[in-house]
Amino acid sequence: MEESNNRGEFLAKQSSLRSGGGSFKSTLSGRSTPRNSPSFRRFNSIRTPRIEGRGGVGGGALWFRSNRVLLWLLLITLWAYLGFFVQSRWAHSDKKEEFSGFGTGPRNTNSDDEPSHHRDLLASDNSSLSANNETDRNKAGIVGKIINVALAKKENDVPSQSKTKSKKRSRRSVRTSKGKARGSKQKRTPEVKNSDIEEPEPEIPDTNSTYGMLVGPFGASEDRILEWSPQKRSGTCNRKEDFARLVWSRRFILIFHELSMTGAPLSMMELATELLSCGATVSAVVLSKKGGLMSELTRRRIKVLEDKADLSFKTAMKADLVIAGSAVCASWIEQYIERFPAGASQVAWWIMENRREYFDRSKGVLDRVKMLVFLSESQSKQWQKWCEEERIKLRASPEIVPLSVNDELAFVAGIPSTLNTPSFSTEKMIEKRQLLRESVRGEMGLTDNDMLVISLSSINPGKGQLLLLESASSVVESGQLQDDEEMKKSTNIREGLATVTRRRRARKLLPSLKGGKMTSLSRKKQVLANIKGTMQQSLKVLIGSVGSKSNKGDYVKGLLNFLALHPNTSKAVLWTPSTTRVASLYSAADVYVINSQGLGETFGRVTIEAMAFGLPVLGTDAGGTQEIVEHNVTGLLHPVGHPGSDVLARNLRFLLKNQLVRKQMGTEGSKKVQKMYLKQHMYKKFVEVIVRCMRSK
Repeated sequence: MEESNNRGEFLAKQSSLRSGGGSFKSTLSGRSTPRNSPSFRRFNSIRTPRIEGRGGVGGGALWFRSNRVLLWLLLITLWAYLGFFVQSRWAHSDKKEEFSGFGTGPRNTNSDDEPSHHRDLLASDNSSLSANNETDRNKAGIVGKIINVALAKKENDVPSQSKTKSKKRSRRSVRTSKGKARGSKQKRTPEVKNSDIEEPEPEIPDTNSTYGMLVGPFGASEDRILEWSPQKRSGTCNRKEDFARLVWSRRFILIFHELSMTGAPLSMMELATELLSCGATVSAVVLSKKGGLMSELTRRRIKVLEDKADLSFKTAMKADLVIAGSAVCASWIEQYIERFPAGASQVAWWIMENRREYFDRSKGVLDRVKMLVFLSESQSKQWQKWCEEERIKLRASPEIVPLSVNDELAFVAGIPSTLNTPSFSTEKMIEKRQLLRESVRGEMGLTDNDMLVISLSSINPGKGQLLLLESASSVVESGQLQDDEEMKKSTNIREGLATVTRRRRARKLLPSLKGGKMTSLSRKKQVLANIKGTMQQSLKVLIGSVGSKSNKGDYVKGLLNFLALHPNTSKAVLWTPSTTRVASLYSAADVYVINSQGLGETFGRVTIEAMAFGLPVLGTDAGGTQEIVEHNVTGLLHPVGHPGSDVLARNLRFLLKNQLVRKQMGTEGSKKVQKMYLKQHMYKKFVEVIVRCMRSK
């Protein structure tokens, strides 16, 4: 009976425990549970967590008291995050009023808003837009059409992150369009860095009867006839040479003083190309972007630093060697050394000028750079003499690195180069060059009876074009007087016409005479006599480079005034624009004149280029020209100044009458170039410069 009562009490307690979850814990917990009683915890262990989770207020208060510190830490973290989020949105949003709740329009209004001057600029560039597009939504659509079509499709529910990205793109595009706009009164944005790039402007009008005819350039003719273009060239680095092994993986900074198509910039551009081809990293600093070489630098993948001050200094600090390509770079070098004194030991200064004014502007830093590099012995001696006069002690003895004929010109001239292939052998290129000569001379209006004399230097007093015209005028006018005297001796016009006819017949009979078809000795003598008297060539002079930024406007006007006073000479003068495609001009020419005055030419890159094409050179007996041209071997020399004009005129007459001598001198000049002035010769001497500059680093 007692057992049944105990069992009933147990079931009653169990039933009360299941129905009253709140009393479960108080019933089973604590020391009130008998030690030997059944394990109710095992019986309800699975449900215990869920029952505790559903506990009343008393259980929550207990949890709060035990986790109060954790809760406060969580609240502080959430508050800090919210404050940071609000501050970040405020700092980076252009719509602070809208973000603060002051905006009246929809969220998408002016989603691409820019400052008012940006909107005005866009409106001025799109005059066809109607006046009804004043609403914010339409403005956003206009900006979207100009910048990016996708921007016009943005809706109110665009995520904030994508909106921020689109805003940045919008601002960047609007700034670009602003920099390109013309006639705007707004200030230019800092992003516009090419405002000082100027296109070459012809300093000689296209239509002017006083200067003769403007011809060229002939790049299209070169591509068509040679079936090859410099655009197709690939890396020409000779990996077996010391230069390639030395510059591999090195970093170089090249300083251009300008981008005109003259000796110094062209030489620096070709040096940069060779360094890149040999595996070096090259950056260029251009102090003046005036000229026409920027597109060529881009084509050759030469990186030009937009900043020529702070950024260029920082880049130069990380370079293995800094090569400055002109005395005009003195100001940049001085600022760089002031910013980074130790950088003076990594500067090689390749000076390409030979006048005292350039020495005066650079003498303040000549003794601070690692090494000076000159182009010729005469230039080196002259600069060292000036240094002695100014008591300037150089850190190291100068090096001499003459310029060279680049591979493209050597290739067309028929000289073996790295560009030759079985399909473009030297023999094949010589044949193509002859075809190019005939084509270009035909475009110029020249015949086989014309001797073309060219001078491709920039047009300024130092290059002596006016003195060249005086010499040419002496030859042309004397020839005209001789023709006039012959016409006076003729009794009538009919006899004069007969003389012209005999000359034409002589030219036609010349090939048959060489072929041996004429057997009569007396007939041969008669034809040879006629040829000797009638086949003397006439003089034509071609002057470049029209439009070069190195030209002097007043000097050009002086040339035109001279030609206006000498109409016969004007008819014999041609002009050509400045260009890098000069192979056609050298191919068409018969003689080259380098008439530099004063101290003479520093070196004369055009001199060795002309010699490579087999042209005799008539040059002044001064400067680097006298080191290159051997008198009576590869050309003829004459004094500087007006006394030299008479000698130059005599030399022109001599070559007019002696075609065989021209050919012999041209052959000797080509041999000298192949021996001394090809690319491998220049870079072999550049190795010593690089080794000496890097040895002490």
